[in-house]
Amino acid sequence: MSTPTPDAGVRPARPQDADAIGRVHAQAWQASYADLLPSRADAALAPQALAASWLAAVSDPPSADHRVLVATAGPDVVAFAAISPGTDADATPGQDAELLVLLVEPGSTGRGHGSRLLNASADTLRDNGFTVLRAWVPEPDTDRQRFLSAAGFSADGASRVLDASGDGTSTVRELRWSAAIGR
Repeated sequence: MSTPTPDAGVRPARPQDADAIGRVHAQAWQASYADLLPSRADAALAPQALAASWLAAVSDPPSADHRVLVATAGPDVVAFAAISPGTDADATPGQDAELLVLLVEPGSTGRGHGSRLLNASADTLRDNGFTVLRAWVPEPDTDRQRFLSAAGFSADGASRVLDASGDGTSTVRELRWSAAIGR
């Protein structure tokens, strides 16, 4: 007899999820950010390369507050999120947390997986004493900005420029979005 699997859910990532997380990561980045990335980024965005990084993140996180969560549709991983304590220079230790990444496989968008992951991330962080959740979003990504806005986030005025190519030829401006998650 097999164990029933819910239609959709969120759970902590397991090491055996690394390949699926790498696949989702590669597909979502190609669908959303291909025009922002230098052409030589293809090797770094190969699902196998990403899976190795996610295996390390799941198996040996830098701290107990670093977590990777996955959203499932039946038995399949279709989205994931990674959260951590805040890493910005103005972060208040123990209070500010960061949504490092939240990605949904392109064929599974619009089905609530991202919202479930965001809520589970906020709940996990709140349970660990964090009161603010921040996320960096590429300025051209208006879909992600609308998603975060609908979830109660707002741009907090901070911005940064990332050098995606390492030589200044491919830069991306990101805006920081924040939400209070405290009780």
